[in-house]
Amino acid sequence: MDRRNFIAGCLGAGLGAGLGLPLLAQAGGVQAQAGLTKMIFPFAAGAGGDTLCRLIAQEMAPALQRTIVVENRTGGDGLIGIKAVKGASPDGSMVLVTTGPTMYLLPMVETAPSFDTAKDFMPVSLLARFEFAVVVGPAIDAADFKSFVAWLKAHPDKTSFGVPSNGTIPHFMGSKLEKDLGIPLTRVPYRGSAPILNDLIGGHLSFGIVTLADALPQHRAKGVKIIAASSAERSPFAPEVPTLKESGIDLVADAWYGMWLPAGSPPEFASKLGAAASAALAKPEVKEKLTAIGLIPVGSNADGLAKELAANTAFWQPIVKATGYKIEN
Repeated sequence: MDRRNFIAGCLGAGLGAGLGLPLLAQAGGVQAQAGLTKMIFPFAAGAGGDTLCRLIAQEMAPALQRTIVVENRTGGDGLIGIKAVKGASPDGSMVLVTTGPTMYLLPMVETAPSFDTAKDFMPVSLLARFEFAVVVGPAIDAADFKSFVAWLKAHPDKTSFGVPSNGTIPHFMGSKLEKDLGIPLTRVPYRGSAPILNDLIGGHLSFGIVTLADALPQHRAKGVKIIAASSAERSPFAPEVPTLKESGIDLVADAWYGMWLPAGSPPEFASKLGAAASAALAKPEVKEKLTAIGLIPVGSNADGLAKELAANTAFWQPIVKATGYKIEN
């Protein structure tokens, strides 16, 4: 498997007002470049993560008294942008915003990891969360997740499920469900959520695992039914839908966006950058725009992001390892 389909479906705070225009942040003789920070988003413009970047960059710039330019460094399913920040000078001139799964799953599944998140990057802030959903089509007679499990057991020849891409959280959610339910499942990789939803509506697929935001329009139109959400608590976007944990499955599998600097960056700069991002995410107008596209604003400090990354890595590593899934560099 090459990396092309890896992350396709998965899809940080106030530098104080008294800093002045020629912002300087020093560590070991390294100075933060005054005036300009490139916010690298390693995926294409127009999607939710890109919108997140542009919203917070606009809000952070005045607080930091810096120009913040969002730059889409696409390619390698995120790796081009990640490597650009990894190799950048730790002077505040470049910051990375990307999904958490990109940063912890990719090193797990590459035959020779291209980067070590803990060693090559400095955490800044957790930015926003998004959720996944288990979705069935109208042909499946199941009122909830438990009755759907009973349906699967009664139809062992109809256990195919769609995921937006191989090597993603939905892929490994399926592996975890297969183990926990004790039911052989057949994973079918697609290119994004839309064709999965179309095949569910057409009765060509038993179920799918996609982002909840992608499934919501058809769920509300009763074209498909979301029977479980992957979040720790019920989604604010679909409060009528129980979580997997409520349904008897010990699995919380939301995803998120985070912000990182290159390793060796001044900790003071990271702290102020994270505070500016959190302040931006707390603004009502920013919250409203993000929730409209299915993102839940969070905001945190560096420790919050580091703990989130460590917890996700520890949770998913044995699951990924058990599948034996790898992609060639």
